[in-house]
Amino acid sequence: MENIKQIIAENISKLRQRNGITQLELAEKLNYSDKAVSKWERGESIPDITVLYEISKIFKVSLDYLVSEHDEGEELPLVDGEKNKIKKRGLITGMSIMLVWLLATFSYILIKLATDVTWGWTAFIYALPVTALVWLILNSVWFAQKRNYHIISCLMWTLLLAIWLTFFINGYNFWLLFTLGVPGQIIILMWSNISDRKKK
Repeated sequence: MENIKQIIAENISKLRQRNGITQLELAEKLNYSDKAVSKWERGESIPDITVLYEISKIFKVSLDYLVSEHDEGEELPLVDGEKNKIKKRGLITGMSIMLVWLLATFSYILIKLATDVTWGWTAFIYALPVTALVWLILNSVWFAQKRNYHIISCLMWTLLLAIWLTFFINGYNFWLLFTLGVPGQIIILMWSNISDRKKK
């Protein structure tokens, strides 16, 4: 019985937090006090079957979902409002990245029209680390943090490419610069491993 209390407590808490609802807001939807919701989430008491049914409708999950254990990494279901919010955030992220490439294209055209240099195309190479940086910032604020390690890897390698290209244009083939990426990548992998263990 204690185990089922804890399972229900964790599921209600995770679903509520994942969908951005406070204990008070959930309590108001159920016509209960926030103290009652707090007790459910601490595993001190269990809502009766009718309340569990109402909770399942609010979060659009089955009753079975509420009383079952779930893996730590398992994706939680989202209510419609949260799905729309994530969709909008995805669009904003995509638009922000496209803005970087619009500016890179504008820079390329400007360089071509204003000067006779042949390296105007490098604007697109420099856009790569800027893209990774914009993606990293927006992902950190809105999306799954575990994706950050992949984005940081992209940022590091594209930044090294941009720096190497700057040297190359000026007559230096400083390819050894890329060897910095090897220990950098190992650090990122170790960091992600430490973070994953902390979550478990």
